Amino acid sequence: MTRTSDILIIGSGAAGLTAALNLADRFKVTVLAKGRLDEGSTAWAQGGIAAVLEEGDSFEQHVEDTIVAGAGLNDRATVEFVVENAPAAIARLAQLGVPFNTEGNALHLTREGGHSHRRIVHVDDATGAAVQAALLKAAHAHPNVTLVPDMVVIDLATSRHEARYSGAGNVWGVYAFSRERRRVELFTARATILATGGAGRTYLFSTAPRGATGDGIAMAWRAGCRISNMEFMQFHPTCLYNLEVKNFLITEAVRGEGGQLKIPGTGHRFMPEFDLRAELAPRDVVARAIDHEIKRLGLDFVHLDISHMGADFVARHFPTIHARLLDLDIDMTREPIPVVPAQHYTCGGIVIDRDGKTDLPGLYAAGECTQSGLHGANRLASNSLLECFVYGEAAASHIAAHWGDLAAPPAIRPWDESRVADSDEEVVIKQNWTEIRRFMWNYVGIVRTTKRLERAAHRIKLLREEVADYYGHFRVTPDLIELRNLLESADLIVRSALHRKESRGLHYTLDYPDLLPLAEDTVLVP
Repeated sequence: MTRTSDILIIGSGAAGLTAALNLADRFKVTVLAKGRLDEGSTAWAQGGIAAVLEEGDSFEQHVEDTIVAGAGLNDRATVEFVVENAPAAIARLAQLGVPFNTEGNALHLTREGGHSHRRIVHVDDATGAAVQAALLKAAHAHPNVTLVPDMVVIDLATSRHEARYSGAGNVWGVYAFSRERRRVELFTARATILATGGAGRTYLFSTAPRGATGDGIAMAWRAGCRISNMEFMQFHPTCLYNLEVKNFLITEAVRGEGGQLKIPGTGHRFMPEFDLRAELAPRDVVARAIDHEIKRLGLDFVHLDISHMGADFVARHFPTIHARLLDLDIDMTREPIPVVPAQHYTCGGIVIDRDGKTDLPGLYAAGECTQSGLHGANRLASNSLLECFVYGEAAASHIAAHWGDLAAPPAIRPWDESRVADSDEEVVIKQNWTEIRRFMWNYVGIVRTTKRLERAAHRIKLLREEVADYYGHFRVTPDLIELRNLLESADLIVRSALHRKESRGLHYTLDYPDLLPLAEDTVLVP
């Protein structure tokens, strides 16, 4: 079965839906979602969107904050491009009906770690969910947008899949497994946009949703795209420590509004000993400090305490978190929250230019699956949703402006069903998934060494042979597709980390603790 549209978008989050809505007035757009349309990372975002809107703030200060957080590895022109487009992006979201918090006649702005000013536009402490709902409502209402849930993309359909191979290297769409129909289907288009999110689930502890398995990054790599800076995996400092609820994020804004990190039992506030900015230091600094104290004292967690700000203040600013914690018998208005660091954001990914173009003709990308030059070695808080809106629109604008240069897809070979067979050993998938996430957490986590990275690389080599053999002999399933992409993503992270012989931003290694004088991207070429 082949479905053809003008533009194909993989991912129904902020980047994908922004691109779709910017294209739909002229073109037929198909959006594929891996699961439900609203279960990607966007809907999970608590904090907000960074934009210069406060009197006394400036684009230059937002740019400098971003580059300081990124340890100088950012591309300044890219940072300026994104920052300068932020206010317009906020205005468009407000027009779509996103109910941003206000104070008087102005938007209410909060402050997060690494920011020199209050510049975080938000909807209480559930901004992502409000943005996702508004974008989905607009997409559902547009007659030129077709939303297709429960499609697990396997690989990009490229020139090597053409019925008559042209050798041009184009991307013509994707092969995707339908959960509903239990078969592989072909989607073709003149232009394809990857908006698939990050690779957080390569780690044992992550705030990312279940589907964040690096699919777009792995597919682009297999198709021939460069991948950059995958060693920079951001660990959010404050994930709820709970044996049953393993990925509930406690937003950065809790610290921005006065929350303090303390040692359980003693109540000692430790962040001033690590950084002059204390709890408002960038995430990599705070995460390493918490990791240091947990290991030094043999703790399971540290405390995040905002109860001193008063019950009314806390409940009003953080209603979603407050209610969720009450369900777990934690009252953040009266007691501290147990927290640990967890993988939170993938700062590297598919290399794109200012228009969202990748190395392959017909293929664009936007959002967390990319390396645009915005984040550098560490993402500044609340710049992630912003990047999705700016680059979703940038990719759409370039496609529309160059539509005449995009050829119609040729005949593409259907998915090869000759190897279809069921396996009675699907336990292999679960075992390998668990092993990957555990050794990535232990060996490629917040603090690294060359020996640990080499151990991870050795295990990846062994697992690659096993997964390739399994993939080559049995029917594809969603779990098998994700396992293959997890392993590819893990390999890219480890290879990138071994390549960097310094400690910069999110990559901290005991073997190379110093910063090299020249900041250079890590670029992997297929």
